[in-house]
Amino acid sequence: MGLRVFRRVSTVLLAALVCGAAARADKLSDLQARFDAETNGVRKAKLLQHLGDAEFDEAARAERAGDFSTVGLLMEKYRDNVAAASAALDKENHDGEHHPGGYKQLEMHVQKGLRELDEYLLEAPDPFKPPLQIVKQDLLKVDDKLLRTLFPTHHPGKQGEAVPPSAPPADLEGRLLGVQP
Repeated sequence: MGLRVFRRVSTVLLAALVCGAAARADKLSDLQARFDAETNGVRKAKLLQHLGDAEFDEAARAERAGDFSTVGLLMEKYRDNVAAASAALDKENHDGEHHPGGYKQLEMHVQKGLRELDEYLLEAPDPFKPPLQIVKQDLLKVDDKLLRTLFPTHHPGKQGEAVPPSAPPADLEGRLLGVQP
C-alpha cells in the first residue's frame, strides 16, 4: 500500500512541477509578445518592468540549477529589451528632463538589472563571465544615456544659472575661525 501511495503522490508532484515550469515559460513568452507588440515608449518601459522581473526570476532558477548558459541568454535578451524600450522612448520624446515618464521607470529597472547581473557575475564560472561582462557594459552605457536624458547638463551663460559664491568678508571669516577682531 505504501509504495502505491508513494507512486501516486510522486506522479502528482512531478506533473505539478512540469505544469509550473510550463506556466512560467508561458508567462515569459506572453510578456515578451506583449512587449514586442507595444509601440508606445512609455508603456513599453513599464512593460519592461514586468518582463524584466520575469526574466530575472527565470535566470535565478537557472543559476540555482547551475545552468549559466541560460542565465547568459536571458540577460542578453534583457539587454536587447532595454535597448528596444530606450529606442522607443527616444523616438517619441527626447526631453526626459521635462517629460520623464518612462525614462525614470526604465532607468530604475536597469539599475536593478545591473545589481542582478553583478550577482550572476560573482557566481558564474570563468567561461561564462565574458558574455555577462559585455552585457553589463552595454547596460551601463544605456543607464548613462538615460541619466543624461533625465538630468542634462546646463550650458554656461544660460539664464537662471547660479552665481558662484564670493569670499566671506574678513570679519566674518575671523568670527568663523574663532578669532576676535
